Amino acid sequence: MFITLEGPDGSGKSMQVPALSEFIRSLGYQVLTTREPGGTFIGDQIREVIMRMDNTSMNPRTEILLFCAARAQIVAEIIRPQLEQGVVVISDRYADSTLAYQGYGHGIDLSILRQILSFATGGLIPDLTLLFDVDVETGLSRRQSGGGEWNRLDDYAVAFHRRVRNGYLELAAAEPARWLRIDAAQTPSRVQEDLQKAILTRLGPRS
Repeated sequence: MFITLEGPDGSGKSMQVPALSEFIRSLGYQVLTTREPGGTFIGDQIREVIMRMDNTSMNPRTEILLFCAARAQIVAEIIRPQLEQGVVVISDRYADSTLAYQGYGHGIDLSILRQILSFATGGLIPDLTLLFDVDVETGLSRRQSGGGEWNRLDDYAVAFHRRVRNGYLELAAAEPARWLRIDAAQTPSRVQEDLQKAILTRLGPRS
């Protein structure tokens, strides 16, 4: 099973991954966690280029192709081989991030992006996508006060981040069978409870 976590900046996805992966292991499954961009030797190098604060002149099309290059590498090198072995893969961001950030955020044609994404991923689509939804101001405030990485994408204008969040909500509404919305404004423990309930709707204990 391929599970992806999506959401606007500061939604708290990454902090929930360890507990979520342990919960799925407790159900009797092998679990692998990955992140985007990065997760491979090549992908981590690409991540550094994308996220550097001094790369402010980066064109949105360049941004798209760099993200997709890193994604193509991790799908071929890690995600697809692990899925073929029956491992549950949890990815912190995946192709829907490109639709939300570069599509809705930058205004790039979604149909063109979908073609690029299909090529980069070899057509691999998640079985379940968990949308961590939080209002933009709360998310950005968390990012600024959390002491973590503040990167080039975080630094975009608030209007950009609002378009991203709205994009995520539209993507989720268009594919309700794949997406489940999680209220990420709750306490971390309540978010984790909701995540585990969501997983149990799709993945029962392994016999």
